[in-house]
Formats: sequence, C-alpha cells, structure tokens
Amino acid sequence: MTGIRWRRVLLLALAGVAVVYLIVIGAMFLLQRDLLYYPVAAGASPDPAGPSIQVVQIDTEDGERLVGWWLPAEGDNPTILFFNGNAAGLAVQEGRWRRIADKGVGFLAIGYRGYDGSTGRPTEAGLHKDAAAAYKWLTGRVEPSRIVIHGFSLGSGVAVRLASEQPARAVILEAPYTSTVDVAAQAYPWAPVGLLMMDQYRSRDIIDRINAPVLVIHGDADEVVPFEQGWALYRMANAPKAFVRMVGSNHSTLVRDGAYDHIWRFLSLPPGPPSAAEGHQARSATVADGLAPSR
Repeated sequence: MTGIRWRRVLLLALAGVAVVYLIVIGAMFLLQRDLLYYPVAAGASPDPAGPSIQVVQIDTEDGERLVGWWLPAEGDNPTILFFNGNAAGLAVQEGRWRRIADKGVGFLAIGYRGYDGSTGRPTEAGLHKDAAAAYKWLTGRVEPSRIVIHGFSLGSGVAVRLASEQPARAVILEAPYTSTVDVAAQAYPWAPVGLLMMDQYRSRDIIDRINAPVLVIHGDADEVVPFEQGWALYRMANAPKAFVRMVGSNHSTLVRDGAYDHIWRFLSLPPGPPSAAEGHQARSATVADGLAPSR
C-alpha cells in the first residue's frame, strides 16, 4: 500500500507541475506582445539646443498616423531612414542625431505605431506597414540611391524586410538578430516559442533578397541580442557586405563607443573627428566581402 500511495503522490505532483506549466505557457501566449514590445507612448520633442530636427506626420495605408523626426541632408550627402529599437523613444537617441547632423547627413526616424506619440498598437505586420509608409514619404523628397536603410535592434528586422523589397544605397544593421523567435528561444529554452510567437521577424529567411551593400555592427558584450546572431546574419547576406565586431560594447553603447566611424567609412564619406565619446573608443575588428579594405 505504501508504494501505491507514493506513486499516487508522485502522479499528482507531476500533474500539478504540468498544470502550472500549461498556465504559464498560456499566459505567455496571451501576453506575448506585451513581452515583445515596450512602447514609449508619450511623444517627446527634439532638443531645442540640438540639430534643427523637424517633427512630421506620416499616414500609413491602414489609417495610423506616425510621428517622424526629419532632418534634410546637406548637399548630396545620403539620408538615413532609421528604425529604432525597443523600450526607448526617439528622444533617447540624442547622441545619434547629433553625430548624424554633424556629418551633414540627413535622416528620417519614425515612431512605430504605439511609440513616440504615433497612433495604434505594435505588431509585426503593423511595423512593416509603418516602414513602407516612411519609405514612401522619404522617396517623395530623396532619391532611393541616396537612402540608407538603418535598423537598430528591434528595428533591424523592420529594416531587413523593407530593404528586401525596396531599393536603397546601403543597409546598416546595428545589433541585429536572426529572428526574434531565435532570441526568445535562448531566453526561454523551456517554452515552445517557435509555436507560440506570432511576430517572429525572420530576417534570416529574407536577408539574401537584399541587393544593396550591407553593414552589420555588433558588440561582443551584447546582453540583449547574442553577438553570434549578428555574425550569423552577416554570413547569410549577399556581398558586398562588412561586419564590425566592437570589442566590449554592449547593446546600448555602440553609438557611444564609435559605431559611426565605421558607418561613415562604409558609406565612403570623408573621415572626420572620432565619433566615440571621450574615453569610450572601442577596439574593433572588421571583416569585409566584396568591399574595398577599410582605411
């Protein structure tokens, strides 16, 4: 009787664990977009002491209205179409805008739906619509041959999809992932995230459709998107392409640590003062395929 009783206790315990596991998995499925997106809903204005950035509004094909930050380029310099990362509004990127403006390069950066005062709620399909609307708005003012599509973190998946469908001068992927489901699988190895996730941003499946030169920049101390995913994505891209490994840089310090030195070199712009903050210049290693050697 004692053995039978213990088997029953064990079966009940296993059943309890299974029920808790299913509840957790169900909650993850229902709340998955709350786990994936961290929109900064309140809109913030550009720093009045910074570059002369204009705040514009861009309408999407499905009726949302996006907030965009727009700075025209000087002369024939390129214009960057920038897709931001997660959990940080456009105002947080003040250092990025200053570096771009100091070079005389233009940019259009959008707040995705639900971010930075834009209407709507974020989804993968929605963010791709936002990117298409931003590209359409920008090509009404700048030739595609002068547009550089740049995606950071979450925005790298948006940038890859857009660049696989539209022409551009070049593509820059900063701290990119192979897909968000790959990132989630490493964070939650005990959950069947491949079956659960609706918004997977599978850049690895489409990056080989990009015909423009591609630059991938990744810090080898990235604590959000594994460095190995940036390297894997680079290897999947068509030449010409380049990969910059920034030694000791993490997910949020690439700009501070000198990423724009590599970006300006990749775009064949004249060299200038180092873009890194004082005391923060990261060592780097560059691999290039089909491009002229770095100066």
